[in-house]
Amino acid sequence: MDHESPVGHARCPICRRPSDPVLRPFCSKRCADVDLHRWLSGAYAVPAEETEDDEAAVDDSGEPEAKKS
Repeated sequence: MDHESPVGHARCPICRRPSDPVLRPFCSKRCADVDLHRWLSGAYAVPAEETEDDEAAVDDSGEPEAKKS
């Protein structure tokens, strides 16, 4: 059976050029830096939903309450 390896066909998530195995998944240092900047600037975010427990864990000052043991 002849299986094609997906390694040589990966694309850079920033510019969609073929990725460089050394910089995988990116094609260049520039694209890696663009991705890092997006993470550090908050452009990428993981969606979250607050629960009632999260709201109860914050006191009136807006600071988290100390957990009781």
